[in-house]
Amino acid sequence: QVRLVESGGGLVQAGGSLRLSCAASGNIFSINDMGWYRQAPGKQRELVAVITRDGSTNYADSVKGRFTISRDNAKNTMSLQMSSLKPEDTALYYCNADILSAFQLSHRGYWGQGTQVTVSS
Repeated sequence: QVRLVESGGGLVQAGGSLRLSCAASGNIFSINDMGWYRQAPGKQRELVAVITRDGSTNYADSVKGRFTISRDNAKNTMSLQMSSLKPEDTALYYCNADILSAFQLSHRGYWGQGTQVTVSS
């Protein structure tokens, strides 16, 4: 059973920093793209950042220059370093990963349960 578990959310003042982590566990053979998404109340879930297996990254325009995504392929983990946080960054942040595990014929997407980030003004 594949699981994605996020950690590191919390309450921070505007201008502050937080680091989110995501750990994938289970009988995992390989992981392709990994990414962070977020969903604010009353809004649709949106892509924040994505990183490929070889380390190529892509960011939402709203977080470019402030957030940095990284991963450790050996440990099946991913992180999101968030700096210069703004109140509009407040959301539930989800980890997503494209994973091939036992009993699967191809990669499929998995989601974590989400971690809350709240930025006060």
